[in-house]
Amino acid sequence: MAGEFYKIRRLPPYVFEQVNRRKAALRADGADIIDLGMGNPDLPTPKHIVDKLCETARKPDVNGYSASRGIAGLRRSLVNYYKRRFDVTLDKDREVIVTLGSKEGFANLAQAISAPGDVILAPDPSYPLHSFGFIIAGASIRGVPAQTPEQYLANIDHAIRYSVPPPTAMVLCYPSNPTAETADLDFYKEAVRIAKKHDIWILSDLAYNEIYFDAPPPSILQVEGARDIAIETTTMSKTYSMAGWRIGFAAGNERLIAALGRVKSYLDYGAYTPIQVAATAALDGPQDCVEDTRRIYRARRDTLIESFGRAGWDMPVPSASMFCWAPVPPQCNGMSSLDFSLALINQAGVAVAPGSGFGERGEGYVRIALVENEQRIRQAARNIKRFLQNREADSRSAGDAMQAGGAAN
Repeated sequence: MAGEFYKIRRLPPYVFEQVNRRKAALRADGADIIDLGMGNPDLPTPKHIVDKLCETARKPDVNGYSASRGIAGLRRSLVNYYKRRFDVTLDKDREVIVTLGSKEGFANLAQAISAPGDVILAPDPSYPLHSFGFIIAGASIRGVPAQTPEQYLANIDHAIRYSVPPPTAMVLCYPSNPTAETADLDFYKEAVRIAKKHDIWILSDLAYNEIYFDAPPPSILQVEGARDIAIETTTMSKTYSMAGWRIGFAAGNERLIAALGRVKSYLDYGAYTPIQVAATAALDGPQDCVEDTRRIYRARRDTLIESFGRAGWDMPVPSASMFCWAPVPPQCNGMSSLDFSLALINQAGVAVAPGSGFGERGEGYVRIALVENEQRIRQAARNIKRFLQNREADSRSAGDAMQAGGAAN
């Protein structure tokens, strides 16, 4: 009975938890913390979706077990969405499945297709589940540098050649969490070519497909032959601000869909039926709410880039997602991303996510979520400006002290 459980031993301490604990402690003491750390949408779920949930929940016959694969009406709506958005035709019974959010779908997919010792190629940096979902399932991860999509593809062939045993799957995630990078259709065509050449599956995470500010991101399923080897997961969480509702779906290769469905049939009875009906109303109903969401995130992005830049912290402008992926500012050179994040929350009252939580190659960066309004973002910038000015003053004082010491010697 002594010792830690095997799978728990394979999981490192959750980096984000250190920032979250500190945030909770400061708030308990009355501190005003501007939370740009967790990607938790703060916008309300559109009214017509909530109304449909309430209307359906009042019916007497909806409170039993639902369908693990998703109710037929929702799967039909997902098929219609893919046709409308990507001009991709799917079979609702063989190529689509409803999940309890994309995170659950991805984790259960890892359980379905992984065996102990399998090698999975995953981008680094990337959302932690892209690696740890497979580690929990017993597989091994080979992290591939992925600050940009081009860097990821350029390193995939090398990773495949030097993986023993050969990899069984590769993970894609564009728009990327955390880097906010986007991929075009040529990227997906090359990824499909590589995967077919080496006989490996592609698992594509498309969670941020509707949060974009330039060209709409494509789906890998638009590529000819992609459904031979690819599955795609996405979610209602960000598009319709339904994070707590836990509703998403997977689409693509019918063998992968069947494997995911088999695992799910042992683990759940599907999402609460009124939630699935409300999700159907979201997909089939007016989409101006989605455009409104994009407009709000764009305005927040522009406010953050401009105000943080004036505060002395320049960062790349994201073209999609609800995140900015920012290098640790030069005033804090020498600090790890975790140390910087803790200093920022302690001294500036601003929470961000340390880049090291997204993989080894996330070190030196932090992820900033656009989940506070523009006024709060400007307040965060003012706090950060003082923080960075104090860092510069401390650095000058330390330099002056060293010079004085040298002169005395």
